[in-house]
Amino acid sequence: MLKILANRTYRHLFLAQVIALIGTGLATVALGLLAYDLAGAEAGAVLGTALAIKMTAYIGVAPIAAAFAERLPRRTMLVSVDLIRAFVALALPFVTEVWEVYVLIFVLQSASAAFTPTFQATIPDILPNEDDYTKALSLSRLAYDLESVASPMVAAALLTVVSFHSLFAGTVVGFLASAALVCTVLLPKAKPVKRRSIYERTTRGMRIFLATPRLRGLLALNLTVAAASAMVIVNTVVLVQSRFGLPQSSTALALAAFGAGSMLSALVLPRLLKDINDRTAMLAGGGILVAGLAIGISLTSYFFLLPLWFFLGIGYSLAQTPGGRLLRRSAHAQDRPALFAAQFALSHACWLITYPLAGWVGAKAGLTTSFIALAVVGGVALLTSIAIWRPAHDQEFVEHTHDDPEHSGHVGDVTAAHQHPYVIDDQHPRWPRNQGR
Repeated sequence: MLKILANRTYRHLFLAQVIALIGTGLATVALGLLAYDLAGAEAGAVLGTALAIKMTAYIGVAPIAAAFAERLPRRTMLVSVDLIRAFVALALPFVTEVWEVYVLIFVLQSASAAFTPTFQATIPDILPNEDDYTKALSLSRLAYDLESVASPMVAAALLTVVSFHSLFAGTVVGFLASAALVCTVLLPKAKPVKRRSIYERTTRGMRIFLATPRLRGLLALNLTVAAASAMVIVNTVVLVQSRFGLPQSSTALALAAFGAGSMLSALVLPRLLKDINDRTAMLAGGGILVAGLAIGISLTSYFFLLPLWFFLGIGYSLAQTPGGRLLRRSAHAQDRPALFAAQFALSHACWLITYPLAGWVGAKAGLTTSFIALAVVGGVALLTSIAIWRPAHDQEFVEHTHDDPEHSGHVGDVTAAHQHPYVIDDQHPRWPRNQGR
């Protein structure tokens, strides 16, 4: 897996991602503790609302940013939003009111909504080989898991000598270091695209996404992933410090257990995906998540929580990591930035539902009820994904015909059945009916 780091451009981008995410992980722990400091036992509701605001920024900003990113140099855009994120993180330690948390989170995550899809869409252009790209996805998953493992461990160590407000300084350093690393490489230019209106560019990725059956299945599975991860992210601090009466360092350790399970899953995925297809792996991960939420209804102790969070981490990575492979083979290179932005926005729309659900249900009706509600949501979403994402939708070559041969983009008689790698584009605006549209 590590051989792909021989590619200098990818290596620098990967290191930038790792450093920024460690800083983000410190901020995640600090934000939970800040919410508890401001609201006490109501911290779950405050954190749930803050994360819902984060999701709102992601949903609204990502498609718009992707539309304008087609015309901007990738490196300039990535560095600019890193600097914005560093500036906002610098202000977080001075927050004294809940509404100030909400405002800063919106600005910070609006910048992230511009950064992440651009970063994700750049990697397939740097690593065009599918095996290399699969390894990059797993490494990227490992990098994200540093937010749940390394960062909480560092946070736990720092909390023994400094207050949680000081953790935000690590976020600032992370974003500045990320910007510096991006500056050291030349990134491939985005593929030239047909000139379109702002509306067309903003909605193109969403239209491709929703017209592709396997991606509609991915959307349903995103809701299962969101249900499980929302329970972990929103309610860990409440479970550990309110229900079990343990210190802040125990909160960090519980988050680390979730990240450790996810990292283990990501490490074995490249080899696993040589033997089974993406659909099987991802639906199995969804099943683990639903089972974990159901088990959580009977949660009785902190020492039961740690292995449960580890189990959920395994399912989280298994269900989520191969999604980049689906996106890569569901669009032409010039449409990938828009498609990655659509996935970014739609997946976070799922978190917009589950974050407030986890926080407010937990605060008003109890954490057991929160487990029940999220298990039901995740289970229904998983069954929906299984129903609409059938094995036929994973075929690369799809047989089809064209009603209008003059606009097909093909040579020869296209009114007769023919096949080729099929993606939604200007010549193929709909999925063939015989493939389950």
